[in-house]
Amino acid sequence: MSDDSMVEEFDTYATWTADAVDELGDAHALPAACRGSGSPAVLDWLADRMGLGRGARLVDSGAGVGGPAQYVAERLGVRPTLAEPMPGACRAAARLFGHRVVVADGAALPFPDASFETAWSLGVLCTVEDKVRHLAELARVVEPGGAVGLLVFVRTVDRLPEQPDGNSFPDAVELETEVRRAGLDVVARAWAGDLPTAPDSWDRAVAEVEDVIERDHRGEAGFDTARRQSAQIGGLIADGLVAGRLVVGRRPGRP
Repeated sequence: MSDDSMVEEFDTYATWTADAVDELGDAHALPAACRGSGSPAVLDWLADRMGLGRGARLVDSGAGVGGPAQYVAERLGVRPTLAEPMPGACRAAARLFGHRVVVADGAALPFPDASFETAWSLGVLCTVEDKVRHLAELARVVEPGGAVGLLVFVRTVDRLPEQPDGNSFPDAVELETEVRRAGLDVVARAWAGDLPTAPDSWDRAVAEVEDVIERDHRGEAGFDTARRQSAQIGGLIADGLVAGRLVVGRRPGRP
C-alpha cells in the first residue's frame, strides 16, 4: 500500500474513529473498532477454533483500533497485547480500550520467541507483499502447539478488474500454501460469508460513527482517500470477486 493510502486508511481514520466514539458514547466503541476486521460471528469462530479462554495471552498483529482484541477480552477474559505499525491507531486503541499497545511492524514483532499462547492477524495479510515473513513472525512468537488465527481477504478469480492501492490478494490455495511455508499446520478453515452477519445494532453503531466522521471531515484529502479505498474493496466483495477467508494454523509441537 502506498504510504499516503496507508496513513489515511489506518492512522488518520483511526484517530477520527476514536474522536467520534468520544462524542457518541462507549457503546459505539467495539463495533466501530472492529470495522473491516471481523463481525461477532467471525470472532467467535476464530476464538473457538483457536481455543481462546480466560487468561490466554494473545498477540494481535496489525491490531488497528483494537476492536477484535477487546471483543475476546470482554467475552472470554483473554489477555491481549496489540502490535500495530501506525502510531495514530495505537493511540486510538489505547484511548478506547486501555490495552497494552506497541508500535511495531508485523514483519518484525518486538517479542521473544514463544512468548504468547496464541496470535491472530485480521484483515492485514492482504495489505503486505511478503506474507510468509509476517506469518513466520506469528509462528515464532507463539509457543509450540499455539494457534494462529487469520482473516484474509482473498480473490476468488484469477485476475481482478481493479487492484485497490496497496492490496495484494492471494487466492485461498495460495494463502494456505503461505501458511504452511511459515511453519504452521492448517487445522481449520471457513468462509466469513458463510457465518451469520453482524446484528442490526452493531451495524447501526458503525453507521453512526461513520456519519460523525463524514460530518467533521468530508472534503479533507484523508477522508476522500480512505473512503475511496474502502469503496473499491467493498465493491469487489459485493461482486463476489474478493471474499473473507478464515484460517487457523497451529505451530507444531507440544505446549
